[in-house]
Amino acid sequence: MPATELQCKPAGTVAGKLLFIPTGVEGPLLPHMQDWVTAKLKAKQPVKDISNTVLVKGIKQWTAYEEKVGGKKVITVFKIT
Repeated sequence: MPATELQCKPAGTVAGKLLFIPTGVEGPLLPHMQDWVTAKLKAKQPVKDISNTVLVKGIKQWTAYEEKVGGKKVITVFKIT
């Protein structure tokens, strides 16, 4: 499944899930979501799928991953097309 990385800003929580609003800026289009995950794992950067705890406004299908970068947690959101 092709996926596009999205720039999002947090907008609080809804029903216990994190709500993100896309800012309109889209990143690279990946031919398959697994390509990004595999690249991160090969670089010894563990990622965690947190799609069940995230809502993205205006997007029907998405996936979200959490990783640690320099002691901070970074959430990366992808729109699945």
